[in-house]
Amino acid sequence: MKLVIVESPAKAKTIEKYLGPGHKVLASYGHVRDLPPKDGSVDPDEGFAMKWAASADKTKQLKAITDAAREAETLILATDPDREGEAISWHVQEVLSKRKALPSDTKRVTFNQITKSAVTDAMAHPRDLDHDLIEAYLARRALDYLVGFTLSPILWRKLPGARSAGRVQSVALRLIVDREREIETFEPREYWQLGAMFEQEGTQFESRLVKLDGKKIDRLTIGNKGDADAAKAVIEAGNFTVESVEQKPLTRNPPPPFTTSTLQQEAARKLGYSASHTMSLAQGLYEAGAITYMRTDGVTMAGEALAGARHAIADRYDAGYLPDKPRQYKSKQKNAQEAHEAIRPTNFRKDRAGSGDAAKLYTLIYNRALASQMAAARLERTTVELSDGAGRATLRATGQVVKFPGYLALYEEGRDDAGDEEAGKMPLLREGDAPAKREVKATQHFTQPPPRFSEASLVKRLEELGIGRPSTYAATLQTLKDRDYVRLEQKRFLPEDSGRLVTAFLERFFERYVSYDYTASLEEELDDVSGGRMAWQSMLEAFWRDFKPKAGEVMEQKPSDITAALDEFLEPYLFPEKEDGTDPRACPKDGGKLSLRGGKFGAFIACANYPECNYTRPFGVRGEDASDGPQELGEGIELKTGRFGPYLEQEVDGEKKRASIPKDVDRSLLDLVMAKKLLSLPREIGNHPETGKPISASIGRYGPYLLHDGNYARLKSTDEVFETGMNAAVAKLAEAAAQKGQRGGRQSREPIAVLGKHPTNEAEVKVMDGRYGPYVTDGTTNATLPKGTEPKDVTLEQAVQLIDERAAKAPAKKKRKAPAKKKAPAKKKPAAKKK
Repeated sequence: MKLVIVESPAKAKTIEKYLGPGHKVLASYGHVRDLPPKDGSVDPDEGFAMKWAASADKTKQLKAITDAAREAETLILATDPDREGEAISWHVQEVLSKRKALPSDTKRVTFNQITKSAVTDAMAHPRDLDHDLIEAYLARRALDYLVGFTLSPILWRKLPGARSAGRVQSVALRLIVDREREIETFEPREYWQLGAMFEQEGTQFESRLVKLDGKKIDRLTIGNKGDADAAKAVIEAGNFTVESVEQKPLTRNPPPPFTTSTLQQEAARKLGYSASHTMSLAQGLYEAGAITYMRTDGVTMAGEALAGARHAIADRYDAGYLPDKPRQYKSKQKNAQEAHEAIRPTNFRKDRAGSGDAAKLYTLIYNRALASQMAAARLERTTVELSDGAGRATLRATGQVVKFPGYLALYEEGRDDAGDEEAGKMPLLREGDAPAKREVKATQHFTQPPPRFSEASLVKRLEELGIGRPSTYAATLQTLKDRDYVRLEQKRFLPEDSGRLVTAFLERFFERYVSYDYTASLEEELDDVSGGRMAWQSMLEAFWRDFKPKAGEVMEQKPSDITAALDEFLEPYLFPEKEDGTDPRACPKDGGKLSLRGGKFGAFIACANYPECNYTRPFGVRGEDASDGPQELGEGIELKTGRFGPYLEQEVDGEKKRASIPKDVDRSLLDLVMAKKLLSLPREIGNHPETGKPISASIGRYGPYLLHDGNYARLKSTDEVFETGMNAAVAKLAEAAAQKGQRGGRQSREPIAVLGKHPTNEAEVKVMDGRYGPYVTDGTTNATLPKGTEPKDVTLEQAVQLIDERAAKAPAKKKRKAPAKKKAPAKKKPAAKKK
């Protein structure tokens, strides 16, 4: 018997079918061992020796693998074809060796797609374990452990409210915080754009001013209305004729097929998927045999794939869409690992796979891969310059015509942020033509700050800087969201106060270790280890030699000294200069000095004269937003800032009524009308037409909602609280009730999905909808789904991993003591009087 080890049960089932009798395929369910989350798991004094422990949730699975290995003649390690896959195979081999169950004939095979031909071909060409890849895994695992388990305890003790820090996660957070600083310090500049609308032979076209009185006009040249009006008068007075016409052919080549990073970016742009959701869907498509391995930096496709793509293009399009020879691509990333193919369909004859989100992602992968082998698009760009008779003003118009669409007939790459608009349609113009001037425009603009990062643009920036590996980006971004260091608003990242504070702490005390260049240089060293050009212990020794004393130095400092240093470091942000020149640190209550303080629930700003002066404000509220104290909005309503953020307060009949300001309400735009609305909540919409019971809308701890007879329905925004009418409310409540019935509310416990049997305890694994959101359960252990995970997309492997991780963290239940024999009741003593 030949024993084959893979990661997931889905792969095991498919591969066992391909291999047939004489093979037994078992799943390891990911890593079987890990470093215990405690001090001493990595020992720098002993050559960075690592103390591995079998994962608590893998005990039964390891026993099954061990028992099968003792009966097997051959062990075939067939885990994924990357560093993590190599590490899983190494762990399995090490465990079996220690248990004296390792077959003498042990082989390693890899395949890039789960198809019968790929699997059988891999089995015919086994190899040994790649020790360079294993050492790169050891180096990365030790490095991340040493950073996390050194920095996190410092944060817990020195920075109240901070949760943890990680090597790549902290740098990604810094990118988000740095971008927010750029936005906050940005000073907009006024500028005016001038142009004219012309018409020739029934076709209108726009032009813009590029020269005035011999001076070149750039975007910011005209900066006020007076200059704009003067330039507009010149254009209005001029009689314009065509001075020159330039026609220039353009060629646009298709982008290469997807890598891990570009797939995450395009799925975010075009489908609105988070990086974690994209990778979960891609994992399912890979295990179903629909696409090649989805963790790759490579942009090449195998010969048979190129042939398949070309056949598909020839079948679908005219001959002009197929280039003379296949296109070859090379990665532009200097640290790319190009051992694997790009992400592509395993069969170009199938342009559909499954349904729902997975089908949409497959179509995106299919179209991109097919388009990469199509002909280039041919365009023609026309540039026309028009001059007035006096030679004072020159206008320019541009137009673009697609002569042949090529790959654009199937696919066009998305963009993170809209740039200049595409050139419009142009009529046929010749030198000397005098098109009719229809309108002259002078439009005011202001320069805009750089946009906040979306998931797509942040992934792109991390890859450009060479920070982390694309296969880890999804987990990195999810960690930042899970730890409440950032939040997403309109699909853009905003740093939370806790995220800003952690970033400031790391910049002030560990600047080198959150610098972009240094983090990228560590990635290059890890690549050198995987390429056999550097010893992994040497790399770690160089890092630890500087990092350990720095960490010790910071740990020895008092929390008050840390806070004082951060107070100075963050002064420009917390206490910006005031326009009236007054002291930005002056307390609005008694004039005392304001400074940063640390408390049980995090950092805040307080007056130095405490406890005589009890003025405080949250860390994230800057000086100009809070220094004047409460803001009177009218009718006795005040806008105040408390320790937990801004709120409204109104005194009615001697009692104070308060309402928090929802996150999606811009505090700077809050007026009396909105304040009265917020204080009036809950809002009664009316009586339900069927039950006769009232329906109300309000804002609670978990956001805006509808309430009817003890049943809730979520609303998307604060605006909906005040705008939802009876018809919409009834529909939303009915939809929520239907979902509750399908997913299992408190009355109905029907599962969202039944995934199958747990591999160790044979219990049925289900996805359920609970009071605080969807979760997975085996009947004994419940595990909440990570944020952003769609319940319908959860696989059995993911569910089992979540359940087992939760079970491993759960404290052991204490045995109940036998009840003591009842004694005769003692006479009660009179209660002592309270002082």
